[in-house]
Amino acid sequence: MNTSFSELQASENGSSSNKKKRVFVVGATGYIGKFVVREMVKRGYDVVSFARERSGIGSKTGADETREQLKGSEVRFGDVSSMDSLLKNGIKGEHFDVIVSCLTSRNGGIRDSWSIDYQATRYALDAGKSAGATQFVLLSAICVQKPLLEFQRAKLKMEKELQESGLVYSIVRPTAFFKSLAGQIEAVKNGKPYVMFGHGRLTACKPISERDLASFMADCIEDPSLQNRILPIGGPGKAVSAREQGQMLFEILGREPKFKNMPIAMFDLIIPVLSFLAKLFPKLEDKAEFARIGKYYCSESMLVLNPRTGKYDEQITPSYGTDTLRDFYKRAVAEGLAGQELGEHAMF
Repeated sequence: MNTSFSELQASENGSSSNKKKRVFVVGATGYIGKFVVREMVKRGYDVVSFARERSGIGSKTGADETREQLKGSEVRFGDVSSMDSLLKNGIKGEHFDVIVSCLTSRNGGIRDSWSIDYQATRYALDAGKSAGATQFVLLSAICVQKPLLEFQRAKLKMEKELQESGLVYSIVRPTAFFKSLAGQIEAVKNGKPYVMFGHGRLTACKPISERDLASFMADCIEDPSLQNRILPIGGPGKAVSAREQGQMLFEILGREPKFKNMPIAMFDLIIPVLSFLAKLFPKLEDKAEFARIGKYYCSESMLVLNPRTGKYDEQITPSYGTDTLRDFYKRAVAEGLAGQELGEHAMF
């Protein structure tokens, strides 16, 4: 699967067929969105990127920098949370063939999840239909297969409505991103132990790079085998546990492993207290949800849940691409984490 269908097609027929397709991307300035836009541009599509005038972590990225990041696409600015803005500033009454959504809530908070993971994405679907689009590629998440959190429920509602929309759809459910496994690199470099739960063996994942994921999402446009399907996807190689991730990092640094084990039961104390306080002080509602998110990611693997066994299964979790976590860690140790800023998703 390392060579995409559209790349083979382009080598045989040229890229003229790609250029005839107009692609509208929402969530274009996000961690995955930027790579998706670049991949679509590289493949010769006519790409329009829709973004806020100030984007990125803390809204520090201005319009000129956004245009530079999304070079090769036409960048249009507006508010994806407003259907009126999406139509007037984004679609502009024009025809588009494909809508690609890389939208995701900034932190998994309850209101933000329903505003972005569901409502804004639903606006993109409706705006796309009004523009004559016949295809929609949705970036979702593998964890929705076991929905215990609000953002998972919001994503599932959007997935269901997309499947019922009549459009050709591809629902892409990636496992962990490299970014999500980068949170402890600087701390370990500075001599601190690698923090893990349940001795580091509770969870595992097949992490995928932003570049490989963008390539897979672009494949969905031309490859019929990836259409009208829910598509769990991981990176190359075997699944790695939290402990193996830490060991890998220490090996690269040339140091003896130093781990700190945290009890997963700590969440069972924190969550009920915050949930109770949230009933008295609604502003604490998201704090309780963040604690539930923390427990989820420390106790649930980012692999396909085998319906027959009820267990996470490395063997049935598809692999794609060539970028490995080890190579990512090597680059991050040598060059830093520029472009991998964790923002509001940071746990450690």
